[in-house]
Amino acid sequence: MTTTAKATGQQALAPPRGAAIAGVIFSVLMIVCLGLVRYAIPADLTEPDPWLVEPDRRRVVGLALDLVPFAGIAFLWFVGVLRNRMGEREDQFFATVFLGSGLLFVASLFGMAAVMRALIETLARGRIGRDTYYFGRWMSDALFNIFAIKMAGVFIISTCTIGLRTAIIPRWVANIGYACALVLLLVIANWKWITFVFPLWMLLVSTYILLSELRFLDPP
Repeated sequence: MTTTAKATGQQALAPPRGAAIAGVIFSVLMIVCLGLVRYAIPADLTEPDPWLVEPDRRRVVGLALDLVPFAGIAFLWFVGVLRNRMGEREDQFFATVFLGSGLLFVASLFGMAAVMRALIETLARGRIGRDTYYFGRWMSDALFNIFAIKMAGVFIISTCTIGLRTAIIPRWVANIGYACALVLLLVIANWKWITFVFPLWMLLVSTYILLSELRFLDPP
């Protein structure tokens, strides 16, 4: 009986640790991707010259785009494992918003990466006009800085609400999340560096869950 109960407890602990690890991986990859892109490409869409004429900058952007699929996979793993933790305590309304906003975030992220990859390949072959370049840049910027980040704000709100109801995260983490979501929903179009808010909050939540699980597993 004791062995069975212990095994059951270990199975119950596995999902949140999996979510925490996936969240940390996603956060680190996204921070690296955003940092590389911000280094290589000017935030001002009217100044494309530095990365257009410098192959090294194009390679930096290409490296960032290569990391995007792995970041998306880690994020989906975080969503799936966290939903598994909720189990029967899952609220259908917030669970639907949680899952939907997460999927839309990944779809917008992948769409942005696809457009940027197409720009890089056509630029490398010299087969792109100025108007086509600006179309692609504005599209990729809108996909990430508007649609993906707005969905990230909604994802944070739903995650914090579910986390409070299921006691997965404490109130102070949820309050920080609500503040971050408000910033993402209202300010993102005016200051592009705020895109780092989402992966940083994910890193906070994932680190808290991971440390909580490790403390729980420590022998008395």
